[in-house]
Amino acid sequence: MDLINNLSLGFGVAFTFQNLIYAFIGCLLGTLIGVLPGIGPVATIAMLLPATYALPPIAALIMLAGIYYGAQYGGSTTAILVNLPGESSSVVTVIDGYQMARKGRAGPALAAAGMGSFFAGCVGTLILAAFAAPLTEVAFKFGPAEYFSLMILGLIGAVVLASGSLLKAVGMIVLGLLMGLIGTDVNSGVARYSFDIPELTDGIGFITIAMGVFGYGEIIANLAKTEDKREVFTGKVTGLFPTKEDFRNMIPAILRGTALGSMLGILPGGGALLSAFAAYTIEKKTKLRPGEVPFGQGNIRGVAAPESANNAGSQTSFIPLLTLGIPPNAVMALMVGAMTIHNIQPGPQVMTSNPELFWGLIASMWIGNAMLIILNLPLIGIWIKLLTVPYRWLFPAIILFCAIGVYSTNNNTFDIWMVGAFGVIGYTFIKLGMEPAPLLLGFILGPMMEENLRRALLLSRGDWSVFVTRGLSASLLAAAAVLLIIVLLPSVKSKREEAFVED
Repeated sequence: MDLINNLSLGFGVAFTFQNLIYAFIGCLLGTLIGVLPGIGPVATIAMLLPATYALPPIAALIMLAGIYYGAQYGGSTTAILVNLPGESSSVVTVIDGYQMARKGRAGPALAAAGMGSFFAGCVGTLILAAFAAPLTEVAFKFGPAEYFSLMILGLIGAVVLASGSLLKAVGMIVLGLLMGLIGTDVNSGVARYSFDIPELTDGIGFITIAMGVFGYGEIIANLAKTEDKREVFTGKVTGLFPTKEDFRNMIPAILRGTALGSMLGILPGGGALLSAFAAYTIEKKTKLRPGEVPFGQGNIRGVAAPESANNAGSQTSFIPLLTLGIPPNAVMALMVGAMTIHNIQPGPQVMTSNPELFWGLIASMWIGNAMLIILNLPLIGIWIKLLTVPYRWLFPAIILFCAIGVYSTNNNTFDIWMVGAFGVIGYTFIKLGMEPAPLLLGFILGPMMEENLRRALLLSRGDWSVFVTRGLSASLLAAAAVLLIIVLLPSVKSKREEAFVED
């Protein structure tokens, strides 16, 4: 009964004219940046964070959330039409989606992606609404020792679930943690690792790193490719609706993808990307029906399952953010920044101290999912036109917006130079095959880990055993140790590498 009352409160908040407008703007921007390759939700949300200063907190968070799950929808459009994932979680959709487009079946592929995304998004939001309250009760039992142990588990989870080499993922997290130490010590007020540069005494701005590594880094990587590698799909999209046979194949795939994405989205470091890879791997292991197209040659299940999984994952990744105040991925880390801007402390107290914000945000996700299905299917023609904009015109506009966004945060030209430097670093990461998301997680969790570690030791008078004598803290550390041992086992290690490499 409480859930129905809470949801009615949420829909009352979400259905105000102002919040509906901002939900629509978020969904439209999200779809747009998903469609345009090289601009992800991390860079866009980072660019728009300064603009949210002037907005009411609920409207700001509704818009930013719309950008995140809208980008999951839009990313499939370019993956199917251009053989280029507009969003990292659409990497797997490319494999079968583009093959369907080449065979003149872009319509059913785009429809399968849209329907799968809509269903998964609704289920993910329902799970978020149902489990948020019980998890919040658990969160109130957390002290500094438990929060520190949870963050250790989160970072190990990010290492395990990051694609590519384990060693590189660990290196990126350690680098992020070290960068988080730059600035002024909270307890003593002494500047640390600032190298006598006055601008670094407040630390490196999160927006500066996010825009540089993700925004500028992707642009440099795209410019390094030849023009023919960015070839645009020019075929006509006709016959949007899938056939009866398509429905028979894709409905079980959508259900499997939704279930998998809902579970993996909650895990720290997992979210949409891992959900999509795992869903595609499971579909490949599922037996083909008689007369079904093989995977890699345009199988509709290869589009429906990963798209459902990445949308379910993007919705349930709000659970650890809203209940525990722990960001499970880079976009959620930016959402922490947005909440902090509006003097909202992310964590269990949000539900009790600001129920309108909490339930209004959840209700807006249902509305946003409905908006996205209406937006995406009829506007496919417009998205194709956008893809024909030459990259030589597109990239200076992106660079300009990033520079304006960074400058407007602190009105400091030093930040613009920093973004440029991080752009080069981001491009280096791409060339070395190092995923930048763990770096961002390490950077955002580093100061929080340090604060909770020092607070726990202060309360226990310097006794380190506090982390293992408190039951909940010990359980979390044990889970982290088990996760680390399992992933280091040779058989699991080889399976993990297979899951991230597709032929």
